[in-house]
Amino acid sequence: MSHKPIEVETRTTNDWFGRFAASSSGWLGSKWAFGAAVAVIVVWAATGPMFHYSADWQLIINTGTTIITFLMVFLIQNTQNRDARAINLKLNELIRSGDNAENQMIDIENLSDLELDELQARYEAVRNACEDRRAKRAASKATAAPRN
Repeated sequence: MSHKPIEVETRTTNDWFGRFAASSSGWLGSKWAFGAAVAVIVVWAATGPMFHYSADWQLIINTGTTIITFLMVFLIQNTQNRDARAINLKLNELIRSGDNAENQMIDIENLSDLELDELQARYEAVRNACEDRRAKRAASKATAAPRN
């Protein structure tokens, strides 16, 4: 029986960094990594009296967490980029497969901010028109209801 986190078992990629990032993010996002991090903090805190809570003692945890955080940013960003790309491709396939879908929405993540703003305004106008129709229907039902 495998003890790898599910992310490590299921993610595959062709480049070495992608494989490393997927494997690392799977392990580093596991309960075991969290437990190890808590254990490091507990050991560090327990050694405080031994080192008289010195500046060097504090510097060890500050430097260690800064370096780890700096490196983790790149691993997390790589994983998020791959996930976002996969989600966009899945959405593109859903749009493509829909009979009444507007295929212009495929690959909109490549549009400029101005073009995205224009699309957003267009869909906000559609939403507002839908809300207006709904309000008119509710109003007409209220006036058409029999009075006792």
